[in-house]
Amino acid sequence: MPFSFANVDGRACLVEKESYFDLERISQGSISPDPMRAIAQNDEFREIAASLRSQEKDGIISEATLCAPIPRPRNSFGVGLNYKDHAEESKMDLPTVPVVFTKYPSCITGPFDDVQLRGDSNDYEAELVVVIGRTTRDVPSDQAWSHIAGLTIGQDISDRGLQLAARPAHFGLGKSRDTYGPTGPLLVSPDSFADPNDLSITCDVNGDRRQDARTSSLIFDVPFLVSYLSEIMTLEAGDLIFTGTPAGVGMPDSRFLNSGDVITTEIEGIGVMENVCR
Repeated sequence: MPFSFANVDGRACLVEKESYFDLERISQGSISPDPMRAIAQNDEFREIAASLRSQEKDGIISEATLCAPIPRPRNSFGVGLNYKDHAEESKMDLPTVPVVFTKYPSCITGPFDDVQLRGDSNDYEAELVVVIGRTTRDVPSDQAWSHIAGLTIGQDISDRGLQLAARPAHFGLGKSRDTYGPTGPLLVSPDSFADPNDLSITCDVNGDRRQDARTSSLIFDVPFLVSYLSEIMTLEAGDLIFTGTPAGVGMPDSRFLNSGDVITTEIEGIGVMENVCR
């Protein structure tokens, strides 16, 4: 049974249409209210999701305070230059292996939180984010989806000045200032999609469409990335993989973010994030 998972004001919940259901309550205490502990029990979500229509709801999702679905990930990976058109606009060669960096977990925030800008060359990057669902080591690509709890939306906000202040570039630091990792609004299980490898992804700034692509254009797709990383280290439930951004970022034309800008990020079947720059 597909499921949608949310962090409602710090509590793990399942979502059915417009309603949310507190997981600790509807599981009679067998699932932790802490989203980080609950996500490790995601195999149990499907059975619970099948019974939601017979459960009393805890509230309306549009009226809830939504936090990052995975608020304190152990690991948070970024993948650079993972769309051909973005590599071309960046005037970079296409990678032959994934360009992986650390997007430090302390930057992770919620889907409607403000982005606190630092410096004057900050950029937006709409991304599909993978959430690992169980201990994963040396998984082959054709089995990778079974190790994924779900998909969510991310913004890989980037301080280009900090990123490019050193050679080689400070990818990790430039993309990890406080509040530079909005995620959400929901974590959606892979079996919720007709094809989880092919989702529409868009980003608007103040209503102006800047990015518009499909995740089927990833150079290294989701199963490959999970397999690749699991050959190097053990992945655990709640680890995040920001899979890369398509063309249309601000850096090539110096269209950087300013205070008051509103970033709207949408991925088909997951929802919409809206973040105001301050």
